[in-house]
Amino acid sequence: MDFEYSAKTQNLMKRLGAFMETEVYPNEQRFLAEVAAGDRWQPTRIIEEMKEKARAQGLWNLFLPESTLGAGLTNLEYAPLCETMGRVPWAPEVFNCSAPDTGNMEVLVRYGTAEQKRQWLEPLLEGKIRSAFAMTEPEVASSDATNIRCTIARDADFYLINGRKWWTSGANDPRCKVFILMGKTDPDNPSRHRQQSMILVPREAPGVNVLRNLPVLGFDDAPHGHAEVVFENVRVPASNLLLGEGRGFEIAQGRLGPGRIHHCMRLIGLAERALEKMCRRSLSRVAFGKPIAEHGVTLARISESRVLIDQARLLTLKAAYMMDTVGNKVAAKEIAMIKVAAPAMACRVIDWAIQAHGGGGVSDDFGLAHAYASARALRLADGPDEVHHAAIGKMELRRYRT
Repeated sequence: MDFEYSAKTQNLMKRLGAFMETEVYPNEQRFLAEVAAGDRWQPTRIIEEMKEKARAQGLWNLFLPESTLGAGLTNLEYAPLCETMGRVPWAPEVFNCSAPDTGNMEVLVRYGTAEQKRQWLEPLLEGKIRSAFAMTEPEVASSDATNIRCTIARDADFYLINGRKWWTSGANDPRCKVFILMGKTDPDNPSRHRQQSMILVPREAPGVNVLRNLPVLGFDDAPHGHAEVVFENVRVPASNLLLGEGRGFEIAQGRLGPGRIHHCMRLIGLAERALEKMCRRSLSRVAFGKPIAEHGVTLARISESRVLIDQARLLTLKAAYMMDTVGNKVAAKEIAMIKVAAPAMACRVIDWAIQAHGGGGVSDDFGLAHAYASARALRLADGPDEVHHAAIGKMELRRYRT
């Protein structure tokens, strides 16, 4: 395994880092002020302005491995760039690299028809619209996706969709124009993994009703947010189905692998920034006659944070390398491992950073409370820890079965 960054990646790292220093970090407070003023769910001017600058500098659509539509980077090449963007929660949108749009664009690239790509992928790649992914449901344990109850019923040249989804990220955003929805087309199929399909649902279709925003530990994440959505007799053309009936799990596996590793890459950046804040704060605060940094407990936490972050990064790079070289299916264990390790690591490091900041750590002044909420939510998103541990355990045991 060679984790030396390619010349192309090193060039992009330098340019992206400079953009973050000159454009993103200096405008963090402006972003918060714009969100707080007026309608919290309207797009901010500052991000729209930065998008134009990023696009002009070629810092646009940096994901999409194995596609000519992005920057032509592998997962391994994209990893340090995604980590850099992850240092500020809203920064990925500036480069058109934010979830759930990245995952949805990858679905359309891999499984969309020419017409589906023209209608939805092209404006997503241009940053003209946003999208949402509707899979999780409130009435069932969605960690077992075979439980989903949302129905996709054929009706001549159309499908009728009925169901309730939640944690549909981005559905509150007025720029959200399309959902990728998972539901059941064949609930009686003897194979529990062939009952589901995925379909494209226009946000403006009659019967699509966004009920409410769902805050994460008190943070509404406006103007993006996470919504509960009801689909009531939503009628869409049969041509909106992705890949074919019964192919929903196949698409989900193709989508969630890259989505999971992107989350982990961003979390590493978030944890790195928390460690930086912890170090600076502990050097400047004095308690019991000396800087907090000189107390043994703080030194131990800084040390362990460095170890945990580097461990998670190396595991993430290994997973990315395997995705590039042997494919997502063979890399399933490594992807599951990072999905467990990275959020747990970030939660611990950010929690220690909060402690180093004292009361300020749980305020909005340092961004750590929101960072912790985001990291904690990712122990549930794209599959909870328990599901990934079960998968890892089963794959490990296969090595010892006759």
